[in-house]
Amino acid sequence: MEKYSQFRDKGTAIAPFLPVPTAPASPLWTPIHVLLFSVRVPAVLFLSLFYFLILEFLPSPQFLRKCVIWVILAVPGVWWVDLQVDGVKRGSVYLHPSLCGPSSQYFVWRNAFAVDRSMRAERGARNRKLHVAVVPEHLPHEGTVIASSFTSPLDPLYLAGIFCPIFTRSYPGTRKVEPISLFKAILLAFSPPVAEPRDPRKLVTLHELKEKNPNSIICVFPECTTTNGRGIMPFSPSLLTVDSKTRIYPVNLRYTPGDITTPVPSSYVSWLWKLLSKPTHYMRVRIARPAYNSPSAESPNGVIAGTGFDTNIFDDPKFRSTGEKAADDEVDDGEQEVLDRIGEDLARLGRVKRVGLGVKEKMNFVQVWGKRRR
Repeated sequence: MEKYSQFRDKGTAIAPFLPVPTAPASPLWTPIHVLLFSVRVPAVLFLSLFYFLILEFLPSPQFLRKCVIWVILAVPGVWWVDLQVDGVKRGSVYLHPSLCGPSSQYFVWRNAFAVDRSMRAERGARNRKLHVAVVPEHLPHEGTVIASSFTSPLDPLYLAGIFCPIFTRSYPGTRKVEPISLFKAILLAFSPPVAEPRDPRKLVTLHELKEKNPNSIICVFPECTTTNGRGIMPFSPSLLTVDSKTRIYPVNLRYTPGDITTPVPSSYVSWLWKLLSKPTHYMRVRIARPAYNSPSAESPNGVIAGTGFDTNIFDDPKFRSTGEKAADDEVDDGEQEVLDRIGEDLARLGRVKRVGLGVKEKMNFVQVWGKRRR
């Protein structure tokens, strides 16, 4: 791997483009893997064709679409077992059935009211009154933007099963985005990185997209391409077209095992084998408090950058230097500070570091990687 040392971040030695190797398994498991793969392939193929060729073009309710998406995720054994939301204490979050199924799209918090000390001593204390309240400011909702990490084709599929957002594709050299469908967002994870759009006429700003779709959530992949989940790449300036009142929710998704990530353009067959031949895949979801496109707010998400047990003071934007220019020459210091805040949120949520390698470096890496495989 010495030939790929040039594609390691100089400050952290992280290689965000190298594929995650599959852990070796005993030959005794081979018949089980083959059986799981052969049973799951027809089911996933049928459900995918039904959704993308039929259901997506019909005026079907969101409930039905979410049901099909969650079945597609359930067949390969993708289980969502760990969720954390900034500002919500662990153990006090009770999820609405939408996050375990498609019956709704809100989180629900159940907070027990404080009762009198005398009542606590009595057996009737177990009959405390519970208050169920929807707290939309802790999660993406209508009129907000999701800034998501991008490591696997499962990322847009999961987000569609929960939030039903409008997916977009960002480019490193422009502030505009390209609206894409869920199917194109999935294929984007297998596609090689691109520095410029093929058809600039399809590009719009996030503000324009929000004005046309005020009752929808917009999903942005600000890194512009996939990684292996071990680092956060520099952001596209596309998030800077959001108005200062719109909430931007950083969302980080990670998988165990991590070999179902697609940091380089992968073969569909080999990726399907990794996905469908294993009994289960575990997903970890982290949602930060909303950030805003406003450099005047020092800590709009309620978390001070560079503090905490899992962070390092030298990871603060004031102390680190990526050695790379901003994605757009017109991005000023205040705008770059906004991008740095959201990038630090994603890095904190994923417990990883920010790297200075961008889309151009990945394009060079893909070329070297392709020569190796020939």
